[in-house]
Amino acid sequence: MTYRVAMDIGGTFTDVVAYDEHSGTYFAAKAPTTPGDLAEGVFASLGRAVDSPGDISFFVHGTTQGLNALLERKGARVLLLTSAGMRDVYHIARGNRDRMFDLHYRKPKPLVERCDTTEAGGRFDWRGTELEPLDQDAVRAAARRAKDEGFDAVAVSFLFSYVNPDHELLAGKILEQELGEDVVVVLSHQVAGEWREYERTSSAVLEAYTGPVVRRYLGRIEGRFAEHGLTVPVQVMQSSGGVVNAAYARRHPLQTLLSGPVGGTMGGAAASGLLGRRNAICVDMGGTSFDVSLVLDGRPDVSNEGSADGFPVLMPLVNLQTIGAGGGSLAYAEAGGLRVGPESAGALPGPACYGRGGTQATVTDANAVLGRVDPDWFAGGHMTLDVAAAQQAVAALAGELGLEPVELASGICDVANAKMAQAIRTLTVEHGLEPREFALLAFGGAGPMHAVEIARELGIGEVVVPRFPGAFSAWGMLGTEVRRDLTRQFFTPGADLDGGAMARALAGLEDESLAALAEQGVPVGRQRVEHVVEMRYEGQDYTLAVPLLAATEPAGEGFLATAAARFAALHERRYGHATPEAPVEFVTLRSTALGALPEAAPVPYAAEEAASDTVRQRPVVFGGRSYDTTVLRREGLAPGQRVVGPAVIVEATSTTVVPPDSSVTVDENGFLVIKVGATA
Repeated sequence: MTYRVAMDIGGTFTDVVAYDEHSGTYFAAKAPTTPGDLAEGVFASLGRAVDSPGDISFFVHGTTQGLNALLERKGARVLLLTSAGMRDVYHIARGNRDRMFDLHYRKPKPLVERCDTTEAGGRFDWRGTELEPLDQDAVRAAARRAKDEGFDAVAVSFLFSYVNPDHELLAGKILEQELGEDVVVVLSHQVAGEWREYERTSSAVLEAYTGPVVRRYLGRIEGRFAEHGLTVPVQVMQSSGGVVNAAYARRHPLQTLLSGPVGGTMGGAAASGLLGRRNAICVDMGGTSFDVSLVLDGRPDVSNEGSADGFPVLMPLVNLQTIGAGGGSLAYAEAGGLRVGPESAGALPGPACYGRGGTQATVTDANAVLGRVDPDWFAGGHMTLDVAAAQQAVAALAGELGLEPVELASGICDVANAKMAQAIRTLTVEHGLEPREFALLAFGGAGPMHAVEIARELGIGEVVVPRFPGAFSAWGMLGTEVRRDLTRQFFTPGADLDGGAMARALAGLEDESLAALAEQGVPVGRQRVEHVVEMRYEGQDYTLAVPLLAATEPAGEGFLATAAARFAALHERRYGHATPEAPVEFVTLRSTALGALPEAAPVPYAAEEAASDTVRQRPVVFGGRSYDTTVLRREGLAPGQRVVGPAVIVEATSTTVVPPDSSVTVDENGFLVIKVGATA
């Protein structure tokens, strides 16, 4: 077995990157995603990278099955079981309004109807002391209802279960005995073992809603790979940026919610290290969506809580901003104006130029009309684009808006670029970060086509296109680590801190997390654990994660002052001010176990002689004007080579567009470094 393989199954294309452990070389390939039977697209793309699944020594993939089920509201039917008197927690939610000035704003419709929420007596206090035993008859009644009414899953969320889970564990045991394996049972403390009642309940509901879909998918994909000769476990990307085996992912399916796009962020962190840039904006433009994430100080921007389609979720996840702006995004007229997305043509029928029956203009069709894609060598020559069909689709919409086809095609790209630039501002400007201080790392099948214009709108001077940009998320998955995250509430004012108790709690988390890595098959020499304690000033609502040097550090002398100083420094960096003399509180302990995978040692990048002669000229439209533009094959570009725009650089997984006022240089890693607005 010689290949380490990563796969990213997107809405339009399925991307594969294979690393040959003997030769140190990478291979990338892509094939159209097949919505009716995902395995068909999976094996089509895999067959272009490796000869046989039996040659694979490590296999990891990202999936959007759970996320798609949520976005399309095609998840499971869920029965919610809560503590007596807490039936309305999930529906009351929070009183905050995410979009203050949107007159049409409505909270997301809950995934569980109020009539599908039931209660069971039993109560703990905030210390975990039992005040009232669990009403087991009420739990059995809930089980009978779930069975009789055809529920797919039951989510259990009891008060203070994050402190004492005994009632949830007992309820789970009763439900599993009554329902068997046909109904998924989710316990809130196993999904999110921390406070905030609504957020914990929401997380449990999300896992129950998406879990059956993810579990069925993982079971099918494992079975199909076994049939094709794969002999190693299937690994799955987590929303946190780490990987776990499919068996764990089936038990904790919510961890895979952002599985697909997160690989690009992890690849971005690795690429920023190679480039020597500590801060980078990662933009992934595929056929269906546009995903933005950040690399800050060399590390992916990971939060311990976030939201999924408007629903809060308590778990470590990479901060992503996703909008419906991809190559397949549909252009249409509305109220006399041009709109682009969020609806997408998807894989079927796809853009009109794909020749699969699509008739409505898309962003890819606009690029084809402008000459910015190579119709004869699209997707590495595996697809030939029908430019005439693209022109017909664009012309039809242009006639509706009273514009010339080329003028409309430019407008489609401009509207899409503006939407994508605004998505970047949401993660940067709205959080006090200046985009001009970042490099823009562009990938995805369509990202490098639009990256320079997006950067220009944001004032960013440098765009970097990594190798295999169309399969970069898959490349990022190959370089990540096995990861398990554990949490324990530890609420105490600083003045009352028992450092020894905190150290013992951290030691317990460390032992548990190392055991989880061992279960994953990570050898001791590749294991490590990182700890943080979440702190806040007294009276604050939210916290900051303060790193610890070791689990034993809190037991040391002067820890309170040390932790308070670290917290003040973080507060100053995040909010621009701090109050070092103010009392602090400790809230939550978090331990992250990381298991390093064997490192890839690729051969140095060099141009391929066979591709060096592949240089052509073709007309390409920029700013409404047609330019004679150089079209090059990326494989033929040598390290240190510089190309002045306009230029179109084609490769197997993507196309890079360099406008007339910009230039591109190939660095020693084979990355394309584009200076925006710099041709001198």
